[in-house]
Amino acid sequence: MFNIERLALREQIAAWLKEDIGTGDVTTAFTVPKGQQSKGIIHAKEDGVIAGLPVAEAVFEVVDPHLTFHAFVQEGERVQKGTILAEVEGSTHSILTGERLALNLMQRMSGIATKTAVFVEAIAGLPVRLVDTRKTTPGHRALEKYAVRVGGGANHRYGLYDAVMIKDNHIKGAGSIRDAVSRAREHIPYTMKIEVETESMDQVQQAIQAGADIIMLDNMSSTHMQEAVKVIREQAPHVLIEASGGVTLETIRDKALSGVDVISVGALTYSFHALDISLDLNEKKVG
Repeated sequence: MFNIERLALREQIAAWLKEDIGTGDVTTAFTVPKGQQSKGIIHAKEDGVIAGLPVAEAVFEVVDPHLTFHAFVQEGERVQKGTILAEVEGSTHSILTGERLALNLMQRMSGIATKTAVFVEAIAGLPVRLVDTRKTTPGHRALEKYAVRVGGGANHRYGLYDAVMIKDNHIKGAGSIRDAVSRAREHIPYTMKIEVETESMDQVQQAIQAGADIIMLDNMSSTHMQEAVKVIREQAPHVLIEASGGVTLETIRDKALSGVDVISVGALTYSFHALDISLDLNEKKVG
């Protein structure tokens, strides 16, 4: 499941460590004897879905390749408060230097996975997919989108480069939905999809006539969404339909029942509670 490009991740980790360590971890250097060996026990301090174990392992590898890391749970596993997630063993200096970055990343990723899992549960049994958006933390998009997958969701486009999404400002700039779709179609490869964001039935009709591959129903009421889905299914049954805008746990099932194929939720990656995860030294010994 963990398919983030390894070299790119290590380069990012090195930059994040440099930000944190600077010229050196003065607290550890001045308080912990050199050569001391320890085992760091990583455990959950609240219930949740775990994501980021391979990332935490990579952090400790970059800090010190002599550290050993062993996970006791699987990515995507739902755990209870107090569960031991992993342990890292070796130089106490190295463990303490990498601790904060490893925990920060795991906490954020597990928080995203946990929130995603709750939304997935809310639409269980319905033929609809939950996806994320580009509303991610700069520099952390790959990790955050990975965490969504761990939580049971799926990914929308990764960036501005891998799909055409014509939104309200693009329509204003192009002059019309038809012109925007036509111009995009002239330049993109035939394998690339074109999505059009719509806010009214008139725009839905324009998107159908323009030949959009995906039609987003943005901030529509459940009644209007059902009407739009019916029209699209009748006139363009091949078109994928996405619901977006203001989706909450209270509204997501109604939107799913409208018959859409996909529901996108930006809050998965920008409004989540980071899972409380801690590392405690145990069984330390002086080398």
